[in-house]
Amino acid sequence: MIDVASRCVLAHRIATTLETCHAVEALELAFARYGTPEIVNTDQGSQFTAEVFIDAVLARRSSMSMDGRGAWRDNVFVERLWRTIKYEEIYLKAYDSVAEARQCIGRFIDWYNHGRPHSSVESRPPMAAYQALLPAAKLAA
Repeated sequence: MIDVASRCVLAHRIATTLETCHAVEALELAFARYGTPEIVNTDQGSQFTAEVFIDAVLARRSSMSMDGRGAWRDNVFVERLWRTIKYEEIYLKAYDSVAEARQCIGRFIDWYNHGRPHSSVESRPPMAAYQALLPAAKLAA
């Protein structure tokens, strides 16, 4: 899951299949770390349209929003994130195992969130931008 305003990765799971359980695990992890958002936005992948995923969102009284078919612009931030991960991490390495790939990609995402400056959020790392948004969001509620 990614916070669009700050580009912060709130939770991730590296999976070798498109099973719904991986998406639900990432969703639950994001909820546990950051609370329940008003809206969860996904594309129409099978893992996100599965009843168990939708039930996990609705059980928290969050609303579902799904991008339209072929509407790549609706998911442009996530697409850009994965392009960055592929070109700055995955394509540069030859991992010896899936476990090593998970570990290295996890480290990259941690650096992406906490160390990599982003011009779209005033050259701050995404987590700093995300945390700066929190007090304003709480006051507006």
